[in-house]
Amino acid sequence: MPAPIRTIALLLMLLVLLPSSTPASGKVVGALLSSDLPRYREAHRQMVKVLAAHGFSAASEIIVQTPNPDPQSWGNALRKLSAYGADLIVAYGASAVAAALKDGDGLPVVAADAVLDEGDPADNLCGITARVPMVTLLRTLQGIRPQHRVAVLYNSREVGSVRQLAELRQTARQMDIALLEGNAGTPAAVETATNALLGKADSLIITDSSVVCRQFERIVARCRSARVAVATTLPDGAARGALISLEVNPAEQGQVGGQLVMRLLQGARPEQLGITQPRKIELVLNLKVAHELELSVPFQVLGMVTRVLK
Repeated sequence: MPAPIRTIALLLMLLVLLPSSTPASGKVVGALLSSDLPRYREAHRQMVKVLAAHGFSAASEIIVQTPNPDPQSWGNALRKLSAYGADLIVAYGASAVAAALKDGDGLPVVAADAVLDEGDPADNLCGITARVPMVTLLRTLQGIRPQHRVAVLYNSREVGSVRQLAELRQTARQMDIALLEGNAGTPAAVETATNALLGKADSLIITDSSVVCRQFERIVARCRSARVAVATTLPDGAARGALISLEVNPAEQGQVGGQLVMRLLQGARPEQLGITQPRKIELVLNLKVAHELELSVPFQVLGMVTRVLK
């Protein structure tokens, strides 16, 4: 075979064998983050890795919106995703999920790292929930030291935070614990609410609120000065100074979300996929913080804990 013909044949063979950079579906995935928190960025990074393994280009076929954590910004971000021609939406956080179901033009929605309610499932929704039992936080605090009054920081404009508050209200009543509530929708309100609650509470719970969690280190430092224990559902919360944290794994959230996206693009319907429960939920205790607060942790509590930080 002449050299030019052999060269052309080799090039054609390489084109056939090399993986295509364009997914077979030709679809565009829109991603909406409730806010720019590390947990959502990590979940999204893992989702992108799953899609990249199937030929998606993060630069051109995955469009990301990270608006301010407020309803108007979420709505504007969804309109941008629609203008970009998104075929489905991956929503990180309960607020993003609620906004996508309301203003997403009926597009399929994949929820990830979102506190989902049993009443959430809709015809165009599937995903993995980040819901954890708030009773575990209260029981663990109670097991370490009797709790009479527990403060909670939440944001009435963020769906996941409100759902956790509702669960805490019910559980606190059953346990005969007074729940002191601080509604914080702005950074200034977070500081005001924290200062108002600290002198009255045995412990403070930080809920799944982007506005509140952005101030996490400042809240923890303020609580430590007041010798008040902090409990939270924020991933790595105990590692960042809380006494206890009840955590889902953001990487798992993103990986499952990516798998669900691929199944949708292969023809599955959201209602067929439903809501997946997380396999990885950790109850983490920071023993160093316990010692600083002069708290003795009983063996019963240590037996409940998944991981101890020393």
